[in-house]
Amino acid sequence: MSRKYHALSTTGINTFTVIAVTGLVFISTAQQVLAHHALGGRIPTNFFEGFLSGLAHPVIGIDHLAFVVAIGLIAVGQIGGALIPAGFLLAALIGTGIHLLSLDLPGAEIVIALSVIAFGAMLAIPSKPNTATLTILSAIAGLFHGYAYGEAIIGAGMMPLVAYLLGFTVIQYVVAMLARSVGNRIMQTTATKSRQVMRLCGLAIGSVGIVFITNLMLG
Repeated sequence: MSRKYHALSTTGINTFTVIAVTGLVFISTAQQVLAHHALGGRIPTNFFEGFLSGLAHPVIGIDHLAFVVAIGLIAVGQIGGALIPAGFLLAALIGTGIHLLSLDLPGAEIVIALSVIAFGAMLAIPSKPNTATLTILSAIAGLFHGYAYGEAIIGAGMMPLVAYLLGFTVIQYVVAMLARSVGNRIMQTTATKSRQVMRLCGLAIGSVGIVFITNLMLG
């Protein structure tokens, strides 16, 4: 029985390794393409362009998307878990404002990558910090994610700026809630299976952060 269990475990690990390596290679080669926002670097000039750019940035930026998925999943099972993505979204707006005011948040890209790694790691382990701690951590990360979002809207008028803020807030809220809904379904399975799936999700998300910080370090 133990040999059979060991064989199944080894097969599962090998399968995940193949998937993870394939995903990391894809992310590494596609990063430069995915880093551009919807308008190809052009500043939005009207409400529609601003809203479209706001919707696109957190989705085509894989590091941002991975973090938003992470906060949605990590909110599952937490008392008052909705505060975690809410804290992130509010802080992201403030972070964008900091960038627009020409204030400096040093090392933003590194902090963003580290935040993805940290939340991926917390997803992968059984015991997690309480809701208040997770909300504070997600808000700190939100400042830096929002600061990065601000780069795409510098120089835009008030109307496209408002639309951009609305766009990236809406899309991140939707993604986080979808991730939380999926997480709730995962938790309805057996305790062993749910822990395994969450662990794999955490490892995959953390791997995204590792790829990005490695690329940053290597220039």
